[in-house]
Amino acid sequence: MARREYATESIVVRWNSERCIHTAICLNALPAVFDTQRRPWIDASGADAAAIAAAVEKCPTGALIYERTDGAAGEPTPATTTIVPWPNGPLMVRGTVEVRDARGKLFDAGTRMTLCRCGRSGNQPFCDLSHRLAGFRDNPRVIDDGRESADSPSDVAAAPGP
Repeated sequence: MARREYATESIVVRWNSERCIHTAICLNALPAVFDTQRRPWIDASGADAAAIAAAVEKCPTGALIYERTDGAAGEPTPATTTIVPWPNGPLMVRGTVEVRDARGKLFDAGTRMTLCRCGRSGNQPFCDLSHRLAGFRDNPRVIDDGRESADSPSDVAAAPGP
């Protein structure tokens, strides 16, 4: 697993290649900083720390994270942990997340993750885009089961089971 750091005096950007599924969201958000044609592919001096932080926060997998070293606030953690299925793809998890192994030992932690839903990932429990080759398709109910929303835990508990 490759973990790399790219730093300026204002921000440290960390990249975990094992979690990256190459959505190109970072590339599109801030091409002056994120460019796979360049080595190193991240140039933390290519924009101000606030712009870099905003781009990193768009990374769905948590492969990119940052630490502000200039005294500014870091990435906010959502108050509620949510799990949302990406259509025909992984589970997008946001919030305080700990992934533990079968013995209960901490495997990984973060605030953004994409977890495999098709069962084919070679990088379990994380997505590696194997769902594309496997032809994984959602049950239509996962996309929209007709509910307005689950506004409270009691609404979720009252919802029909699988």
